[in-house]
Formats: sequence, structure tokens, C-alpha cells
Amino acid sequence: MPGTRIPKSGKAVAKRDRIIEKGFELMCERGYYKTTTPEIAKAADVSTGIIYQYFNDKRGIFMEGLKQFSNSVLFPMMDILDATAENNTKIDLGDLEKILDRLMTLIVQSHRMTQKAHEELEMMAHADEEIGEIFKTSEFTLTKKIVAFLEKNDIILENPIEKIHIIYGLVENYCHETVYHHHAELNNEVMRSEVIKIIKNILKESLVK
Repeated sequence: MPGTRIPKSGKAVAKRDRIIEKGFELMCERGYYKTTTPEIAKAADVSTGIIYQYFNDKRGIFMEGLKQFSNSVLFPMMDILDATAENNTKIDLGDLEKILDRLMTLIVQSHRMTQKAHEELEMMAHADEEIGEIFKTSEFTLTKKIVAFLEKNDIILENPIEKIHIIYGLVENYCHETVYHHHAELNNEVMRSEVIKIIKNILKESLVK
């Protein structure tokens, strides 16, 4: 970036990382457009001048934060899959209902804990093409990780990328209804049950014989 520098010493790297972490956290909590550079400096315990040594503006901080933290905020299933894989316990389709129920509970909890951040990032993704591309890349990375997880457990699907993309959309829709929308006409428990049923059917009917 013109006029900025990449830190090399340990202290400088830690300072830049703190600016990214605190700045991104603040922008997600308060809103990107409502957050000022001096407020980020205060949160990171640095001077405004220090920030401009590393970043041209707050957008640079936001973009770095998005690259580093978006998966844990927006795609918590990545962390869940990694934790499950570390247990080295194989699953089969008979375990599917319990696993899906647990995953949906954890994803809803994650959405609730990061509700403001999630809403702000979704809004920014629609408003900014570069941010939208980061979202698409993260989403596709998650899709491939789920496919690899299933294949490791000998669950081989026809058209796996497309099927998993559809399935994740169903889970996201359920989570958004549970956390954000709250339509009075919808029974949350019935919707959860139907989503699990649909996912099980998609997977069973898509197994490579």
C-alpha cells in the first residue's frame, strides 16, 4: 500500500495484529460506517498516527480482519468440522440425525453470539464487490471441506459440490429464521425437523452405489 509499511519486528507485528483484531471487532459491533479511525486507535491502544503507518484507511483494517476472522464469524461449521475430524471417529448415515441436530444447534448459537457482526458483514458483502468475493471464496472452501469430511467417512455423493451447497443453504435459512426473522406463522421445531429430514433424503438418494 502506498505510504504504509509492513512490520518486521515482533512488537510491530503484534501491534498491527491488535489494530486488525480490535478494529474489525469494533466495526462489526458498532457498524463499519459508524466507526472512526480514532475509535479504532483507542480500542487498540495505539495512536491514530500508528494506524496510518500500517493502513491507508479503516477499509484496509476491515479487509484484513475479514480475511482473518470471517470463517469463525460467518462459517462456524469449519471449526466444528475440524474439531470433529480431530476425534478420528468415523460416522455413517445412521449417525446423521444426531450429527445434524448438533451442528444446527452449534451454528444457531454461533449466529446468536455474533449477531451484530453477522448482520454487518452480510450488509457489507452486498455493498462491496471485493468483500462479496471473500464471502464466496469462504463459502466454497467450506463446501469443499464438508465434501472431504464426508468422503473421509466413506459417504460418497453424486454431484457433491452442488448437493452440499444446497444443504448448507437450507441450514443457513433455518438459522436466519431462528435468530433474525421469527415469522409468527412458522413453527421453529417443525422447521428444524423438516430441514434434517430433507438433508437426510438428499444424502441417501445421492450416494454413489
